[in-house]
Amino acid sequence: PPPLLEPLFPPQPGASPGFAERVRQHKVRLEWVRAEPAGLRGAVRVLNLAYEKVVSVRYTLNGWASCAEAPATYQPPGPADGITDRFAFLLPVGAAAEATLEFAVRYRVAGSEYWDNNEGKNYRLRGRQRVPPAAGPPQDPDSSAWIHFI
Repeated sequence: PPPLLEPLFPPQPGASPGFAERVRQHKVRLEWVRAEPAGLRGAVRVLNLAYEKVVSVRYTLNGWASCAEAPATYQPPGPADGITDRFAFLLPVGAAAEATLEFAVRYRVAGSEYWDNNEGKNYRLRGRQRVPPAAGPPQDPDSSAWIHFI
């Protein structure tokens, strides 16, 4: 089975109280993440400061000795609040069996750059190998049959 990425932070920050205010204040915030066989899928919410904007996710599997960056794509229709946009991303890290994945979100708009790095801690997920379901003890083929009385 594919490895399991276990978030070391609440995986649905967008569901927490005050999320919209944090987006207004910081311009960019992670909304949610979900580990899938293909990697880590997630959504980011940004304050709509200009029509042209670039959102990406910078990530590492080796403590920032090296890193990669994945683009996030605009997701229409926008949120109902009218002042934010949603972007989705997929980090192709399906083979990160025992590694720790760290990432931060970058938002570039109108000549400025904003980051969401989980208050300086980065978003971290621990990778661990899934354990296949264990086979139970051998069962007597008649174990589900009627109880026999003598």
